[in-house]
Amino acid sequence: RFPQVKAFVTQDIPLYHNLEMKHLPGADPELVLLSHRYEELERIPLSDMTREEINQLVQELGFYRKETPDAPVPEEFQFAPAKPLPTLPFPQAPTADGKATPKRDKGEHPDL
Repeated sequence: RFPQVKAFVTQDIPLYHNLEMKHLPGADPELVLLSHRYEELERIPLSDMTREEINQLVQELGFYRKETPDAPVPEEFQFAPAKPLPTLPFPQAPTADGKATPKRDKGEHPDL
C-alpha cells in the first residue's frame, strides 16, 4: 500500500540510531517524535513521502545514520537526536540586606 515507506522501514530504519518501528495494523504510517520521557512531541504523516524524503526528514531531525546496522555510534550521537537540556543559572538568594549572595566556585563549601 505504501511501497516507499515500506522500503524505508525495511532498508533504512536499521541504519538509524534511536529510530525504531512499531507496526500498527491498519494505521497510516507516521513518524512519532517522543521526548526523553517518552512524551509525544509531534506526529508527521509519511504516507505521501518518498523514501528519499523520509531519509532527508529524519536526518534533518538529527537522527544519526550509521554506515551499516551494526556500526558503532560515536559518543556525541549516543542520545541523538535529543537536544541537550538548557543549563539554567544557579539562583542567587537575597541576603538580609536585600543584596544577592556572591557566586561561589564549585569547589567552595564555606558551610562545611
